[in-house]
Amino acid sequence: MIEIRDLTKRFGNVVAVDGLSFDVHPGRVTGFLGPNGSGKSTTMRCMLGLDRPDRGTATFDGKPFESLRRPLFEVGALLDAGYVHPGRSARNHLRWLAASNGIPSSRVDEVLELVGLTEVAGRKVRGYSLGMRQRLGLAGVLLGDPHTVILDEPANGLDPEGIRWIRDVLVHLARQGKTVLVSSHLLSEMALMADDLVVIGRGRLIEHGPVSQFIDRHATRWVRVRTPNPAAFAELLRANGATYEPLAPDGIEVYGLSIVEVGELAARHGVVLHELSPQHSSLEDAFLKATADSQEYRSGSPV
Repeated sequence: MIEIRDLTKRFGNVVAVDGLSFDVHPGRVTGFLGPNGSGKSTTMRCMLGLDRPDRGTATFDGKPFESLRRPLFEVGALLDAGYVHPGRSARNHLRWLAASNGIPSSRVDEVLELVGLTEVAGRKVRGYSLGMRQRLGLAGVLLGDPHTVILDEPANGLDPEGIRWIRDVLVHLARQGKTVLVSSHLLSEMALMADDLVVIGRGRLIEHGPVSQFIDRHATRWVRVRTPNPAAFAELLRANGATYEPLAPDGIEVYGLSIVEVGELAARHGVVLHELSPQHSSLEDAFLKATADSQEYRSGSPV
């Protein structure tokens, strides 16, 4: 379990992380979200002892990262896949990491196979694409089979198959009981794999809890109806306090009434329904709504 308590980090007059507190539980994938400049990377660096916080603590099962004698057995982290000596081969890079933590060299070939780099393991890293470096970075994370995994933008540079693969790997690790914290701007992927979310903006906590709770709080909800006579039913809906938008050729998007209320209204008036289904906006829409006041940069309209 990861415990962050009152974490604060300043760079001069800039407060990058401001009194941040949250927990990351084992057996679940926790998405770490925030706009650019929100403090995600700084938080992760403070967790791993790469930056020294001005105040607060970050612990792994009650222990700070600096106190771990063989960290690869306990915490596997990847913050920058490009931070690898370009003149080393992938296999030699992993052998060096393994030796530093007393991991058998046989484990190197196991993780190379797991991430799909066996055939290119002898090539120097300078010739690797960004996606290949991401896979190599994940191999290093998995070397010691740690109980905690921390990843910053792990799908960066991966093709669609690779993105699907990293999602499956992270979900598998969580189902094994490991603690998984992953930062990503690919919110469509986060919606498919995350159980919990930690959302921050300008270094402060905005939301912390299950994905479903976040969507319930911030997403727009409506009811989709399809009926042979949509115009007549739309008038009934309006008369009962709903607003609506037509959906060609025979649909209506209904706002302001629950799915139960829409169904009961149709039943009372003998309206034939071909579809009655709840709808909600995406995690991306909910995220943009929740962080609207915390965006460092705002884009203008394209039209």
